[in-house]
Amino acid sequence: MTSARSAVAALLIAAAVTGTAEAADHRFRGYAFDLKTGEYRYTEVHRQNVDGFRWLDGSIDYYDPSGHKIAAKTLDLRKDPQIPLMKLEIFKEGYVEAITDVQADRYTMLKTAEGKTKTKVIMKTPGMGADSGFHSAIVANFDRLQKGETLRFDLGVAGQLDSYSFRCRKVGDTSFDGKPAIQLLVEPDSLLRLFVDRLDLTYEVKTRYLLEYRGVSNMHDDKTGKAFNVRIVYTDQPPKGAPADLPPLQ
Repeated sequence: MTSARSAVAALLIAAAVTGTAEAADHRFRGYAFDLKTGEYRYTEVHRQNVDGFRWLDGSIDYYDPSGHKIAAKTLDLRKDPQIPLMKLEIFKEGYVEAITDVQADRYTMLKTAEGKTKTKVIMKTPGMGADSGFHSAIVANFDRLQKGETLRFDLGVAGQLDSYSFRCRKVGDTSFDGKPAIQLLVEPDSLLRLFVDRLDLTYEVKTRYLLEYRGVSNMHDDKTGKAFNVRIVYTDQPPKGAPADLPPLQ
């Protein structure tokens, strides 16, 4: 993750957590396609331990189209529902980003890139989130967002060892696979939005599932080293264009 643009996207892609009506071990896939060409890029395999709408812990494994595992992420949100203990590792790059400690008033972020490791302590602000805890903020404020209110919050980005101000708002009603859904726009709540592309999310109204993500990816193109721009869909059945042999939901 070499830019704020890539790091911010990592938070939202990882936030493909779902809400359920009761405690459950939930497993599902995300299918990532190139936003411009439609070419299949990778598969996400999610495992989530959830209690109602509360996400407790989980993991995400990433696979290339040939089924080779390229990255892995673990998360634990028991200490703070919006600031998880987490670790993301991209194997080929030797890249690691993590939140290694969460306290009542602060948390510690870590980043390893090009053989160098750095850490930083971030002081919490009211309502603050970090990494995939962004999804918990959306779920907690879902009714407000659905009514048209704008959600503003500070978000810690481990890939940048820093925090930024963001805003999220509803931009439309829609349907997805026949399910009533809302469309959300996420962007920096500062002049940073002039340099960082917007992210577009589609959430199911009833379950508060993230159904579709459009924006920059946290996975990189081996040929260019740049982050993919992707459309990721989270559906029960593999969409057209997905590989015939998909990684199992272990």
